[in-house]
Amino acid sequence: MLSTRNILRCLIACHCIFVSVCPASIAFAPDTPPALQISAATASEDALPNAPEPQIPVTEKSLPLAILKDQIPIWTSPVRIRTNDLIWLLPLGTATGVALVTDTDVMRDVSHDPTFNKDSVNASNILLGSQIAIPIGLYGIGLLKGDAHARETGVHSAEALVDSVVVEEIAKITFRRERPLHNDAAGDFFAPNVDANGSFPSSHSMLAWTLAAVIAGEYPSKRVQLGVYFIASGVSLTRVLGQEHFPSDVLVGAATGWLIGHYIFEKSQVHRATHPPREVSGR
Repeated sequence: MLSTRNILRCLIACHCIFVSVCPASIAFAPDTPPALQISAATASEDALPNAPEPQIPVTEKSLPLAILKDQIPIWTSPVRIRTNDLIWLLPLGTATGVALVTDTDVMRDVSHDPTFNKDSVNASNILLGSQIAIPIGLYGIGLLKGDAHARETGVHSAEALVDSVVVEEIAKITFRRERPLHNDAAGDFFAPNVDANGSFPSSHSMLAWTLAAVIAGEYPSKRVQLGVYFIASGVSLTRVLGQEHFPSDVLVGAATGWLIGHYIFEKSQVHRATHPPREVSGR
């Protein structure tokens, strides 16, 4: 029989899954004229029908406004859930529910050796740093060599990162979950002494998977996809091994981060379908 704590966790799992349904698959219903839709589809087979309608590209100057505008589709996306979204929502919700119920037992079994935990935390920081360095490097290459695609990837990555930070900070303040090293890994939500430093969701995991989605979308080779998703998985795993986060923290963080990153990628693709990037010599 489920305890009150586990019932609460199951309810939180359901809520988080719906809140984290980012517009990657349930974005604005496009009002784009049929002729423009046809030309976009012809220009790019990857342009998705439910992505936002074509708009001006996001640049360094327009980045703050773009991030502000992103918040509307991100936070209102649950109202656009469709029946076919259940294909991935149900498995994700089930996995999150199981993780929430078993979080405490799992974390009590994870090594509590201070040296091992510290090394794991350091590894997560290094892995996330290397993930962030990729779009920074691409942006620099774009400026120096006039590579419009690389430059835009850097800008889109920055947009997606800030979007993810906004979501995860609000979530942490809302759920106020204790970290594994507190209260014998009870993992209680809405704890009185927890603020923005809460455990749920994992910031590292969310940011790593956000960048993985953007980079893998922009450079869809098997080698690139394997590399960025391997790094993101390593970040999530080491946050648990370092006793910084519960499995459900990194799972929800990874799912939400990927959805946000993929949404930003799709949004950029809609513009590129009708306005292919041109080589530029600078800003």
